[in-house]
Amino acid sequence: MGAGDGAAEQSRLAAERVARLKRRLDQAEHSTKALDAGAAGAEVVADKLSELVPRGWYVLHDVHWPGRPKANLDHVLVGPGGVVVVDSKNWTGEVRVASGVLWQGRYARTQAVEGALAQCAAVASVLSPPHRRLVRPLICMAGQPDIFGVTDSDVAVAGSQRVVGAIEALPAVLDQQAVVGLYEQLGQQLTHEQEPGITALRNVSPGTVVRPAGALPPAGRQPGQRAGVAPGARTGAPGGSARRGRNAKARQRGGTSGAALALLAVFVIFAVYILPYLGH
Repeated sequence: MGAGDGAAEQSRLAAERVARLKRRLDQAEHSTKALDAGAAGAEVVADKLSELVPRGWYVLHDVHWPGRPKANLDHVLVGPGGVVVVDSKNWTGEVRVASGVLWQGRYARTQAVEGALAQCAAVASVLSPPHRRLVRPLICMAGQPDIFGVTDSDVAVAGSQRVVGAIEALPAVLDQQAVVGLYEQLGQQLTHEQEPGITALRNVSPGTVVRPAGALPPAGRQPGQRAGVAPGARTGAPGGSARRGRNAKARQRGGTSGAALALLAVFVIFAVYILPYLGH
């Protein structure tokens, strides 16, 4: 092989590396945008769900998915209508429920429905058998505020403007004392960072236990008394711990993605401007 052939081969290999690096760069950028959109959608849904607090509901945000250490649940609510596991989505385009199927454009999103059912089953698994049947799944669409429908598998799909009404319309199955007890149990099972009894209201001083109007305090605790916290657990204003946790995760993901993008950019520059000369 002559010197010219060697240079041509080096150029071809360099071009292939550049193409691969560009594809990875595009994938990283797309992933970062999707994560940012998802976090924004979860914030919109969290703000709407906070409207349920004065109406007898407790809210947990960004909690652990039982049995999946690296996965999270967007929102878990406990109230008169039972336990509702809300998976927030921030999809673009036309979203609808037709013939019992969730669609985004012309694609059936059966995986999202199956995911909502799996989240519901995971939460039910940490409850006692009599309460497991009270857990319901719901997908909330931040970008399609007026959508509402129910799939064949009994997963409700509600837009951000209809989710409060959909949850309030659930028939009452729990009294106030049962609601408080279930909330305390789920707060202990699903998170060690969010203090049981803390809800999604803003502008409440740290350590304050906020309950829906008329709710009974847990046994052995006086109204307004600080709830017990496990050693080393972090506490904060209602919704603040969850939001800080979500924002910290978003910043961590953003920092990791930014570093990866910078590294890929260095590789591209090396492959385009330096590597071809090494073959001479």
